[in-house]
Amino acid sequence: MKYALVTGASRGIGRAVSLRLAAMGMPVVVCYQAGEAAALETKRLIEKGGGVAELLRFDVKSCEQVDAAIDSWEQAHPSDYVSVLVNNAGIRRDGMMFMMSDDDWHSVMGTTIDGFFYITRRLLKHMMPRGRGGRVVNISSLSGVKGLAGQVNYSAAKAALIGATKALAQEVAPRRVTVNAVAPGFIETDMTRELPHDELCKMIPAGRFGTPDEVASLVAFLVSDEAAYITGEVININGGLYT
Repeated sequence: MKYALVTGASRGIGRAVSLRLAAMGMPVVVCYQAGEAAALETKRLIEKGGGVAELLRFDVKSCEQVDAAIDSWEQAHPSDYVSVLVNNAGIRRDGMMFMMSDDDWHSVMGTTIDGFFYITRRLLKHMMPRGRGGRVVNISSLSGVKGLAGQVNYSAAKAALIGATKALAQEVAPRRVTVNAVAPGFIETDMTRELPHDELCKMIPAGRFGTPDEVASLVAFLVSDEAAYITGEVININGGLYT
């Protein structure tokens, strides 16, 4: 059986993506590091809709935890593999660079870039055998496309994810694996709750923040059979804020 695995799936975009993939008939591995109650709620919502979900806990920036978690999952699923991977885990530690701590830099870079590397490397070996194929979707950001003041760490991490997307897409395309990135602008999530909503909406041509469900719809298309010839792309979803 083919599974979808979503990192950072306990809330926001990760939860919306998990629910959408489950609605498409995919069993979903809901990955999280903290917030078990929120992860359980994602699982409950998937099952309420008739889908199948499992929880898997690990820190994406720890190679040891990633390998141990995937080893455990594979031992419990000897006939299954992850054919869809959504690298959504990410954190913000905003601040002006001249005041930024080492930890604020490394924690943001580690969660996005090390997390992408460890989990994608681990799962590709099961997508690449001939006849299988797979889908990798990386959740980048408007910050990674244009850069935002006060987010040098976050912008650097998300921009690096875009570069990795383009390079990896070329490596694995011959094995029917596509790799794309989605770059959301301002989306209504816990991560953007403290932002000056009214002021920012004036800057957005669409006049509003996007929703996690809108991002999930784009991800759902990219993992579908209809998107089999799309790879190495970065698709903005930002209400026209930056094109």
